[in-house]
Amino acid sequence: MTDEFTPRLGRLGDRGRGGTSRYSKRVRQAAARLGRKTGKARFSGAGLGRGGASARTLEMRGQRMASFRMRRVIVKTHVSRAPRGGGGGALKAHLGYIQRDGVERDGSGGDLYTRVGLEPKAEEFLERCDGDRHQFRIIVSAEDGARLGDLKETTRALMAQMESDLGTRLDWLAVDHHNTGHPHTHIVIRGKDEDGRDLVISPDYIRKGMASRAQDIVTERLGPRRDLEIALARQSEVTQDRFTGLDRGILAEVSETGIRITEGRDTRGRFDEALRRARLRHLEGLGLAVPAGKDSWTLKPGWDASLKALGQRGDILKALAAKHRDRAPDQNLHRFEPGGQEQEVLLGSVLASVPEDEFRDRRSLVVEDFHGTGWIVDIGLEEPGRIPPDGAVVEVRTRPLKLREMDASILKIAERLGGVYSDTLHVADDPAATQAWRQGHVRRLEALRRAGIVERGSDGVWKVPQDFAQRAADYDAARTGRLEVHVRSWLPLTEQPRHAGLTWLDTEGAGVTGDRLAKVRQARLTYLQEKGWLESGDSEVGEALRNRLRAMELRRASSRLASSTGRAPVELVPGDRFEGRFEKALDLGQGRIAVVGNAKEFALVPWRPEMERHRGRDMAFRRTTASVSWTIGIERGMER
Repeated sequence: MTDEFTPRLGRLGDRGRGGTSRYSKRVRQAAARLGRKTGKARFSGAGLGRGGASARTLEMRGQRMASFRMRRVIVKTHVSRAPRGGGGGALKAHLGYIQRDGVERDGSGGDLYTRVGLEPKAEEFLERCDGDRHQFRIIVSAEDGARLGDLKETTRALMAQMESDLGTRLDWLAVDHHNTGHPHTHIVIRGKDEDGRDLVISPDYIRKGMASRAQDIVTERLGPRRDLEIALARQSEVTQDRFTGLDRGILAEVSETGIRITEGRDTRGRFDEALRRARLRHLEGLGLAVPAGKDSWTLKPGWDASLKALGQRGDILKALAAKHRDRAPDQNLHRFEPGGQEQEVLLGSVLASVPEDEFRDRRSLVVEDFHGTGWIVDIGLEEPGRIPPDGAVVEVRTRPLKLREMDASILKIAERLGGVYSDTLHVADDPAATQAWRQGHVRRLEALRRAGIVERGSDGVWKVPQDFAQRAADYDAARTGRLEVHVRSWLPLTEQPRHAGLTWLDTEGAGVTGDRLAKVRQARLTYLQEKGWLESGDSEVGEALRNRLRAMELRRASSRLASSTGRAPVELVPGDRFEGRFEKALDLGQGRIAVVGNAKEFALVPWRPEMERHRGRDMAFRRTTASVSWTIGIERGMER
């Protein structure tokens, strides 16, 4: 049987050149779609900075052994920039955070160290950092860090290799932490090279180069990973209440309907299959996975975030156990969420300050209320010096959403001009606006653009949405924390019963209820009666006694400073002006007091949180009838 068809003849001499050209054109078009774009590539900055050549060399070099044999080391890096107009307070505070109590094996504070032969002097390092525009914060965590013993030699070897790769001497300090499941090291590097210029490190070296060097060093010290070590490391992840490598593999394979475990084809495949089965059963016990038939599970929405929160909670419990060795940490800690429970205000004493994000100094407090319940409070990014010490009495409540003055200005212009903003439109709307003020608007809009709140056109015109105010306020709340903490007493509650001065128990604490607080308050009244300051049988501290205790405490603090420094105290009266350097803050029973002094004299003035940004700087104070005003610098500055 033959197929019937009708031939369609072309012109005489036509060999189908047109069809060939059409086919070749389609081939070229397909190749163009598959190939690289010929347009100008967006500038990424990958070629800038020191260490770029070393990173490329490490990437192209031949592997000495299989990657799974290398010792696993996690290196995290954050470039912290000094805030505009805020001095170097935030950069300086980080060094104090990583030295906090409970980071050593014995629960003590961490010991700073640097290169061999140099003594790590924190104060001198902070002085050198003053004026730096940025600093590098690095966390190095080796999976087998516990086997390394003293981490100092490993850290010094890594820093020496970095100096070789970057071609400059680095100014750095480090401290080892042993308060989590894996020992790790925090390293702070100045943002200046040995010639005093800004230190710029290639993004490729930050992303891959440092981790590759750290893996080489740890593998050289401990040898390659053996099969048994690899198997034990993976098996240990099965029962961990945190997000693990097994979970990362499950997350990559899970679908909307869940995950199904398939049978492995070889020995290694069957081992991986058994691990994932066991891990999913553990997640089932945690309430994060539900069986969906043979070898199938359905994972609950947000299961990975829940695991990360469990890991963070475990780290908090370990930090509490290290700080308070005389008492077992409360396993039933609750997270204080805005609107998450009937309790709108939390009043209690601080058990510990723990890191939420050790790079960005985002902190959480563990607060125990006066009924014995423990709470985790996310306080976000607090100003240096505003973190209350352990034992302090704090009040936590929802932070009211506030619209920045700059955001209000952007919104005002956009509402007048149909939902758009630009520098040109700003000048037309407000000719008196300075260039610095307008540039601040652009920087703010750039930050909001990265958060997906506003859009920028190619002509430099910004599209401002109708819900801009709410979204901008929510963005700030997410960064700085949705809770605000008011310190009611900087003096620890345990020290207040027998404190020879005015305390929170004598003022606000007199009317607060709570089983735990009742015992402390009774001990305070007994002490005041023993001293003869309170009549037997009285249950309240009157105004006259409060004034007496307040004055007595100030005189005692002033006398101690005068004796230890050899300087004369100055008591400011209305109209007086005093110039000096903000040296430190004293936590007294009546509140926090700032010590301001010069070569011959010093004065005690009320402390304000904003002052902490300028600790160590010259300031001028003027006593008014109501309070004390202060100015940054001796001759000029912004009055507070």
